[in-house]
Amino acid sequence: MLTPHIFAEPLAASSRRSYVPIRDYALIGDCHGAALVARDGGIDWWCPERFDAEPVLWRLLDAEKAPVFEICPEDDAEVERAYLPDTNILRSVWTARGGRVAVTDFVPVGRAPAATSDDYVTLSAPGWLVRIVEGVAGRMTIRVQYRPAKASFDGAALDELPQSDCAFGAVALYMCGGAPEGVTAANEAIEVAAGERLAFVLAPVSAATAAPAGQAARLLQITSAFWQEWCGRCQYKGPYGGAVRRSALTLKLLTFAPTGAIVAAPTTSLPEEPGGQRNWDYRFSWLRDSAFVLQAFAALGYSGEARRYCQFLRLCCVQTLPELQILYGIRGETELREQRLDHLDGYDGSRPVRIGNAAYRQKQADIYGELADWALLYHALGEPLDTTLTQILRGAADYIAVHWREPDQGIWEMRGEPRHHVHGKLMAWVALDRAIRLLGPNPVWETEREAVLQAVLGPGIDPEGGYFTQAFGFREPDAALLLAPLLDLPVPPDLLARTVDAVERRLREGDYVRRYRTPDGVPGGEGAFLICSFWLVDALLALNRAVEARSLFESLLTKGNDLGLYAEEVCPHDGAFLGNFPQAFTHLALINSAIHLQLYENKGVEALAGTHADRAKRTAAAREAIWQDINGDGSHTNSRASVLDLKSTISPGRPERSVAAYEDAGPVGEPRNRGDADLRAVVNFPSPRGAKTYCCD
Repeated sequence: MLTPHIFAEPLAASSRRSYVPIRDYALIGDCHGAALVARDGGIDWWCPERFDAEPVLWRLLDAEKAPVFEICPEDDAEVERAYLPDTNILRSVWTARGGRVAVTDFVPVGRAPAATSDDYVTLSAPGWLVRIVEGVAGRMTIRVQYRPAKASFDGAALDELPQSDCAFGAVALYMCGGAPEGVTAANEAIEVAAGERLAFVLAPVSAATAAPAGQAARLLQITSAFWQEWCGRCQYKGPYGGAVRRSALTLKLLTFAPTGAIVAAPTTSLPEEPGGQRNWDYRFSWLRDSAFVLQAFAALGYSGEARRYCQFLRLCCVQTLPELQILYGIRGETELREQRLDHLDGYDGSRPVRIGNAAYRQKQADIYGELADWALLYHALGEPLDTTLTQILRGAADYIAVHWREPDQGIWEMRGEPRHHVHGKLMAWVALDRAIRLLGPNPVWETEREAVLQAVLGPGIDPEGGYFTQAFGFREPDAALLLAPLLDLPVPPDLLARTVDAVERRLREGDYVRRYRTPDGVPGGEGAFLICSFWLVDALLALNRAVEARSLFESLLTKGNDLGLYAEEVCPHDGAFLGNFPQAFTHLALINSAIHLQLYENKGVEALAGTHADRAKRTAAAREAIWQDINGDGSHTNSRASVLDLKSTISPGRPERSVAAYEDAGPVGEPRNRGDADLRAVVNFPSPRGAKTYCCD
């Protein structure tokens, strides 16, 4: 019998400091952009409207120069936090001797008015960040601080800041409800009594006539309904429901609704080594990561995200056919030039901060296999392959049939000399095999498929240990080879077993697994990759080592933070989170391992045989039977409660006070809304590209 999931216990509340541990952050967002909320009440990262935009808030990467927006108790208090059930809405409850205050943080999102009843990918979002403060018991004094930046994020020159504290601009902090008279500053102590409620909204100044803070309660209802309805469609009914649903909600948040792209993570430059140089921008869409995410969504019964992603493939892949890039911009951009922002300190001194990602120029053979493997699953679950998707798959197969013999940078995007990575060769075999299954016999593909197999069964195997190595001519294994037992490869089972043993022997450290131990062209070290630990769970199951697999999985469930979120990596020695956060790789792997455990529990090791498409069909059949037992005809419930109509919900009205603003406002001396006495900007919050300010009456 499988045991229930366990989240890690919350860490003790710590005193204020410059850099918050990565595990102390929570994620909120609207499937367009995302924000990170620190345990101490600060919003340390926010990219509105699109994940890869220049951030509005970025204390995550420079505690000294960045703007500050925080709401926290004036005096010492203990904090407990949790997401509202089945949502991405964070609620933090602060308790001190005199009272208790709750802060609810979210980014509004809902289904677009034109969306059909089953459509949870056509979304509407105003691009606001909402914080609601409620007095729960007694009285507590909170401090609201909104401090201007001391430098721009991208390094552009700032105008000389005036001594006046007045400014308007493109983004402003609005406040509404119950504040004592005289509270107008953005660094203000406010006493909140039980039953009182304040709303703070970071929104464009152009939203002033829509009364942003006055809409907070309605937006909370719509956003909560959206997440709960979407989560309610999750058809996983196994014993790890809490962890699976939290991971699914996190992955959904990392989808970019306008195009269907899926980002690897919502952040850039969180270090893989404290103080090190392995700091990369993950706010783009990798074909590999996206294929894995869509496998996880399919296992949970979600299909809309896959259909939307096909539109993204049509947008980006046709630009580079027959070759595919390993990653694209979230609006289909093909050039993602990497830049260093050397004027920023980086997270806790980890430099450089980077935007863009030079890996878009790399050659990685495995992506062709991952895309084709997912396409086979997509089609096996009843989805048609249209002309454009067929063109992409055919072109990809033709390309890999010619180029699989070339060395590449591999799945881990090594920045040294290219190698003949065994995992990449295996995935080239998968690309050709799945193309044949999907598109029919092809003599060239069949010949090259056999040639790939013979190649890896020669120099791809260590002559002494009899296991797959990382690359031709190397003896070290690679954690990516843990995927091999689930690829339906025509190789001896004992070869796969010896490969898993070699990975455990050389790369495993307790519950954690290192990616590799060979030089990769980048100075410094890194933590253990969490996805590799979940891959080990899957490999152990495929080898019929179920007791070990289940024990490792349940231990890994305790490695997330108190909210069930995971980073890319973890330090095996102290459990500190490393790398960008939260990481799609880790969350999708958790879901897939939970599904594999359920398959094994129901049907034994035979249920894990074959391709991902084979397992998806078995999962779907079992899921439909369970779902019909619960819901009768297997239908879903939904309502209009999750629809966000920006024209009616964000309705014109009397504007609240603007307590801070930033960015280009127009010529000095020409204030907007001069007649609106209640709309005032009181803190200069300059644009990353130079502020133009004016005083308001």
